[in-house]
Amino acid sequence: MKKLLTVMLATAGLASTARAQWVVYDPANTIQSVINTVQEVAKFVEVINHQVQQIKALEDQLTEFKHYESLFGDPKAVVLNTVQPLVTELRRAEVGQTLTALEGAVDAGQAMIYDANGLFSSIGTTFSTPNGATVARREAPYLAVAAVQKTADNFLSVSADAATRRIALKEEIARTTTALKNATTDAEVQKLTGVLIGLSSALNNTDYEINQATASALVQDVANRNETQRQAEAKKEQQHAEFTEAVQKYGQTFRLVNAPTAFPTP
Repeated sequence: MKKLLTVMLATAGLASTARAQWVVYDPANTIQSVINTVQEVAKFVEVINHQVQQIKALEDQLTEFKHYESLFGDPKAVVLNTVQPLVTELRRAEVGQTLTALEGAVDAGQAMIYDANGLFSSIGTTFSTPNGATVARREAPYLAVAAVQKTADNFLSVSADAATRRIALKEEIARTTTALKNATTDAEVQKLTGVLIGLSSALNNTDYEINQATASALVQDVANRNETQRQAEAKKEQQHAEFTEAVQKYGQTFRLVNAPTAFPTP
């Protein structure tokens, strides 16, 4: 009896322990949890695939850029030695002077002693009479002459400067042309072409400077000729008026006898 009671109590204890450790299983919740996990993993995989595609696209772009760079070159890496001479040429001050500036700087005294570096003979600011008197020359008649001399000197100065610069510019054009011939990338070709155009424009500009200096001299000479004609016309008109006035005055002073002369009879 005691053994039976002991077995029954032990069995009851085991049953009680088993009921306390049992976990309730819900198949629907478990399946939904698994589905949610699978969806999250799928979304993560999709994000990863998208990032992989972006990285692949960037790699393709980088490869394409490197291919472009190998064909056309890097513009920043192209350094040209002929750029600085062109910049220096473009920034230099103009050699020639405007006609207004030349006319404003005329000096009659300089015109009198002007000899064009020995080409002409200076007339001096004074001269001597046969009796030994020293007479100072009047400045007014020499102002127009001084203007022409100024424009002529300006032309010679511009021409000499242009000739020197033309030699240097043509040398730079030859160097740039040789570099263009040996260029290996499109970037180098483009930069060299731009410099070559600039150098050619600078070379042409020397012709414009010479033409401007020539035009100043011609215009001043024309102005002088016009002034000479103007003074001649004014003098001729004045002389005509003075002659007419003199004739009228002479006629009033000396009247002709128009009555017959009477001679006494013997």
